[in-house]
Amino acid sequence: MKLFTLDEAQALVPVLESLLKRGIDAKQAAEAVGENLQRLSHRIFLSGGMYVDVGKVAQQRTEMDAHIQRAKDAFEEIDAIGVQVKDLDIGLLDFPCKVNEEVVLLCWKMGESKITHWHTMEAGFSGRQPLDDRFEGRSNRPKPEKPN
Repeated sequence: MKLFTLDEAQALVPVLESLLKRGIDAKQAAEAVGENLQRLSHRIFLSGGMYVDVGKVAQQRTEMDAHIQRAKDAFEEIDAIGVQVKDLDIGLLDFPCKVNEEVVLLCWKMGESKITHWHTMEAGFSGRQPLDDRFEGRSNRPKPEKPN
């Protein structure tokens, strides 16, 4: 598991926000196409059958699959960076971070200008707490020893 400092995580927010927005937009587009297909299926069921433009339906399914793949690609890219996608509907990301020998999660939500909260691995979003001085200027790398 990759561990981030607050500064490293904060530096990634603009890139991650773009990826997350791309993924959310693709997910919403796939859902819209899926809803259209579901309504068509329901109309066919209620009418006991009807003429359907098979080519148009196939095109919509292909379009939906393409949206789904774009969403998966965006979320896989976020995951490859080492950041955890927690909730697509609100755009919630967690960054593993080590503080006082404990791994916690820096928590960022779409629309927030910067990372301002954290929570334990077990607590989740409902256990979010404001960042404190333990996170400021912290690095996951050992500090060099001072020369004598």
